[in-house]
Amino acid sequence: MIVTIAKVTDPARFLEIFETIGAQKRREHGCRGARVYFDPDDAHRLWSIFDWDTKDYEKFLADPEIPAIARELGLQAPPVHAVAATELDA
Repeated sequence: MIVTIAKVTDPARFLEIFETIGAQKRREHGCRGARVYFDPDDAHRLWSIFDWDTKDYEKFLADPEIPAIARELGLQAPPVHAVAATELDA
């Protein structure tokens, strides 16, 4: 799993691009699924959770089309990667 936290300028526009162009590009790079959660205290802050192998995610980030897609998403800054504090089987 990959978890990122980001701020966006327009949440509705973010979802539109994330669910279409972004989904297509993620599939090309082996992503098996994604979820977005909005911060209840700040509608412009969100968490994205991806079912993705690290190797495929790194190839996605290296794709030359990603910067343009990120601009369309309206990211205010590059997403921050959340690091798991622990991993449990239950």
